Amino acid sequence: MKMEDIAKMANVSKSAVSLAFSGKPGISADTRERILQIAQEAGYIPKSRASANAAARSDKSLLFLVCTNSGIVLDKYYQQPFFKELIQFIEERCRQRGYVLIFSTVDMESFYKEIQTVAEEKRSDGVIVLGTNLTREQIMYIHDSLPNLLVLDTCYDTLPVQFVEINNVMGAYQAGSYLCDIGHTSIGYMASDIRIHNFEERRRGFMEALAERGITVADADVISVSPTILTSQESLKKQLSAYLDSGRPLPTAWFCECDYIAISAMKTMAELGIRVPQDTSVIGFDNISESVIVTPELTTIHVEKERMAMLAVDQLIEFIENGAQVKAKFSVDTRFVERNSCSAPAIAMQAADNK
Repeated sequence: MKMEDIAKMANVSKSAVSLAFSGKPGISADTRERILQIAQEAGYIPKSRASANAAARSDKSLLFLVCTNSGIVLDKYYQQPFFKELIQFIEERCRQRGYVLIFSTVDMESFYKEIQTVAEEKRSDGVIVLGTNLTREQIMYIHDSLPNLLVLDTCYDTLPVQFVEINNVMGAYQAGSYLCDIGHTSIGYMASDIRIHNFEERRRGFMEALAERGITVADADVISVSPTILTSQESLKKQLSAYLDSGRPLPTAWFCECDYIAISAMKTMAELGIRVPQDTSVIGFDNISESVIVTPELTTIHVEKERMAMLAVDQLIEFIENGAQVKAKFSVDTRFVERNSCSAPAIAMQAADNK
């Protein structure tokens, strides 16, 4: 398959396909996303000519590197709401700083081989790696292979690498504090069945907030679910049905490790006749755009994606242009967003009414 074939399938010009693959401006974000999606579905992998033209290239560029098919980073990661928003902010900041953003994807099944291919191509002045699903060892291998590196959306304190991450502990602490402060003492925890650094930090922050108030989450009230499904989940339905069948009362509130889990939980609960927030409250994490589309609108933790993108681009450019010797790690604070999926527990509200 050739570039011309992708152009015909997408009903665009060959030049538009070239712009989509190179990450250069000139086409809309929606057109770029559609072209990349069609190319991936067709199994087409563009071969970069950047290495052959490196000496003649005048454009300053950054490479956005994503390792897919591992953890929560799917093959079509650019369609996942959190990553889609983050990428848009990174592209915009690169344009503001006079850089073009190039995209490259590495399949985790051939991680080491493909990282070496990226290194040999020398496609850009610096690299922003999406580190959401990467281990300490994988990040260190990328660091040793690619110069001028910054890792986004995770952090390992002991690595000599630049990082920009979410303050996950703070965000989950905000969520736990809020639920306790409005009267919840029976609280459930919906965890991702795929474990990554961000989720471990969120668990730590949430449990810390509850512990300060003398509240614990029972082992029976911890549910493991997929973190990448926005629709109702059959496995979750079975776990919640077990609560109802046993006669054991549901927790009056649930913390979900990400908005995907929270939205899926609310849809699953609706199918079981469980009302949110009347029967149980639900709180998420990330504040993706879908959080205001669902009914009720989702109470969640807002992640400052634009701030993270600006920091990542600015710090990497500073490192490239000024040859900074000291590397830095940045943790971006979160913001609590109260909407309609949470309320005080019914018992607390009844007690207040009787006063």
